[in-house]
Amino acid sequence: MGARVEFQGRTWTVTGLVEGRVHLAADDGATGCVLAALLVAADDFAVVGQSADELPAAEVWQALPLAARERALAWLRHIREIETGLPGGAGSGDEPRPAYDPQRFTLAEREHAKAAELAALGWKVSRNTVQRRRIAYHKQGLMGLVDQRTVRPRSATGRADERVVAAVLEALRDLRGRKATTVKQVIDRAERIVVTRYGPGRVKLPSAASMYRLVKALSDPAEPLGSPARTATGPRRSGGPPSALRPAERVHVATARLGARVAGEDGRLVAVSVTAAVDEATGCVLTAVLHPQESAAELPVLLAEMVVPRPLRAGWPGLLRRAHEDWPRRLLPLQARLETTAARPAAVPETLVLDAAGPAVTSWFLTVCEGLGVSVESARGRVQSAPGACGHTLGVLARAFTRYAANLADAARPVAGHGEDDAGAAGDWFSMPRLQDLLDEWITATWHTRPQEALRHPLLPRAALTPDEMWRVLLGASGAVPLPLNGQHFAELLPVCRKAVTTPGCAWGGAGMTMSA
Repeated sequence: MGARVEFQGRTWTVTGLVEGRVHLAADDGATGCVLAALLVAADDFAVVGQSADELPAAEVWQALPLAARERALAWLRHIREIETGLPGGAGSGDEPRPAYDPQRFTLAEREHAKAAELAALGWKVSRNTVQRRRIAYHKQGLMGLVDQRTVRPRSATGRADERVVAAVLEALRDLRGRKATTVKQVIDRAERIVVTRYGPGRVKLPSAASMYRLVKALSDPAEPLGSPARTATGPRRSGGPPSALRPAERVHVATARLGARVAGEDGRLVAVSVTAAVDEATGCVLTAVLHPQESAAELPVLLAEMVVPRPLRAGWPGLLRRAHEDWPRRLLPLQARLETTAARPAAVPETLVLDAAGPAVTSWFLTVCEGLGVSVESARGRVQSAPGACGHTLGVLARAFTRYAANLADAARPVAGHGEDDAGAAGDWFSMPRLQDLLDEWITATWHTRPQEALRHPLLPRAALTPDEMWRVLLGASGAVPLPLNGQHFAELLPVCRKAVTTPGCAWGGAGMTMSA
């Protein structure tokens, strides 16, 4: 709420987030409503920061002494008169006083005039004091005009800004129960919260040592950083972090075998597995990658697929059109598939939970996750928990898609003119890229629109929701949209394999590889 975004050549203010749809209002009075996934996947979408509020949060303002609030409001009128010539600000309808007319005097001259005027009233100020107050107002809003000596400090947090204290408490709640959480991670998250909520430079952050002491003072002594979250007494759960309550809070990566084989590059049939990233709170499949069973999928490929929306990838519409034309039997027409795929959820996860038997974790992958602020956990040793449930969900998905692909292959063989004797030939089976394309379409058109018993809204406990519906419901409940990365990051996240270009050509590597000579 209140965030400023650019979209379709205009700057909008976010006025609401209901059922996964973002309500927007432009400065010229225009309004709009767009699906959140389509908004963040648009080519011209960008976050330009929140609107500059003139008043601080109500609880912070009410905690100040009355004299400090009155003096800050008095300074506000003087700062406005210096900059616009009008104490009420631009557009107030008054005439500027001769000494403060911007058309006749420079900003420095108006500051000198204001210092002389206030000194004549008995204020102990100089031109430098007036300038400092004006700059502080631009950096911190009305709180920059408050005399910090009048703010009564708390015993536990010292003289820390109340907004910084609130951000640290929120960061501690977000990281509660995560393994190997450090004070540095809490400080980094708190600083990001302050910048996102109030804008860059508007809240003065304490020094690193002060932030460290603040985190230690606000931490729960019975639940130190890096320890498992405490749960209610009872045998319901054996430990582990609490269940995810918002989209992309916890994303699980698991692998399941498909009961189908594909034709490999050498013409032989190859057994196939699928490695997918499943959102714990909504059941949405952020990405699913096919690979031979004897080899594992690469985590950088999975990360690139889940954090960059398909419309932002170079050449994506053309690739989809060509793949759509190669296979006539489709669940969706081309235009409908373009629209539904663009609306498919994509986001940078807060925590990535990896199966112990899944893809290998490399140092470069951990470096990328650290740069994106993604926590990485292992699902090893957890029983009857969310990772097990997500693994079961992926198994159901693999079996359902195997039946769909088998029926599709059986229906296509007579059309291709093959007899019963050729039923086992490799040419009758899908290739890996074609099966991957069918899987992406099936997840978008069938799986995300299929009600699941585990997905239920608290206000509609008897109605099973689809993953798409659950994503939209939780977006409205959390009040924030997890943003994905832009298109330029897609190729940067993919692993690179260098190949020599010779006269016969270039031997291409596995799926998701970028090639350079």
